[in-house]
Amino acid sequence: MKKLILPFLFFALLTVSVFAQQAAKPKYVVVIGVDGMGGYAFPNANTPNITQLTKEGSYTFTARCVKPSASSQNWASMIMGAPPKDTNIPKNGFSMEKATGEAYCGRPAGRLFPSIYTIAREQRPDMNITVLHHWDEYARLVEDRDLTLRRHTRTEDSTAIAAVNVINTGMPGLLFLHFDHVDHAGHTVGHKTPGYYKAVTKADSLIGLIIQALKAKGIYEQTAIIVTADHGGRGKHHGWITPSEMNIPWIIVGPGVKANHHIETKIQTYDTAATLAYLLGVTQPECWRGRAVMEVFN
Repeated sequence: MKKLILPFLFFALLTVSVFAQQAAKPKYVVVIGVDGMGGYAFPNANTPNITQLTKEGSYTFTARCVKPSASSQNWASMIMGAPPKDTNIPKNGFSMEKATGEAYCGRPAGRLFPSIYTIAREQRPDMNITVLHHWDEYARLVEDRDLTLRRHTRTEDSTAIAAVNVINTGMPGLLFLHFDHVDHAGHTVGHKTPGYYKAVTKADSLIGLIIQALKAKGIYEQTAIIVTADHGGRGKHHGWITPSEMNIPWIIVGPGVKANHHIETKIQTYDTAATLAYLLGVTQPECWRGRAVMEVFN
């Protein structure tokens, strides 16, 4: 009898474990990217909503962007799971002809390096994938064939309002939001200034509106949220490799995520795409360099 009981108990525990892992996956995923929001901004800026997210989830303020610390290559790496030498997006004003001239990951030439949007569309074709971007140039980094909706929202406030409307009218499986006003503050009044920290506080308040909308819809507990950035800065510029420019926040909260947990894993921005693939239940392509940040999950 004992010989029968032990295998049965093992099978039962394994089944419970599998169901627990399945239950921990979110139904919805939201990425909130704030352009130019350096990791050094915390705790210098007043950010009650982001602080609450760190208590509910896992966080680090020393994740690393790719070199050089500018926008196009970092937004690309964030969603494409690979560094610029692989994506062929090395700088702002990159050559679209060169970026689409190669055949990536066994796909035909003429397309960008595959992003999280690409593989989600291929593997989960019915998923609603929505991108709202404050910075107009973000449109060059995505292919509309992969998206359900893409909209250039022009201001940080209109980005948040559009996000709330999307949540209220039909929550996407993947919602990506880009806010650009913190980078504007860095270029105008300078990083590490009162005006810059005020812009970060504004970003925090807009994140709060999105959280409120998710809660009002009754889906906050079913949603994974990642808050991150493309780069930081120093003075009124960025593009070098100083810690103020390279270190970025990386915060995740949601089903199955450890609470109040400081992340020890050394995160590269292209690990974001791999983590999104894990959350969405899709398989990342072999050509990606990123790896899901498994430390954050229970």
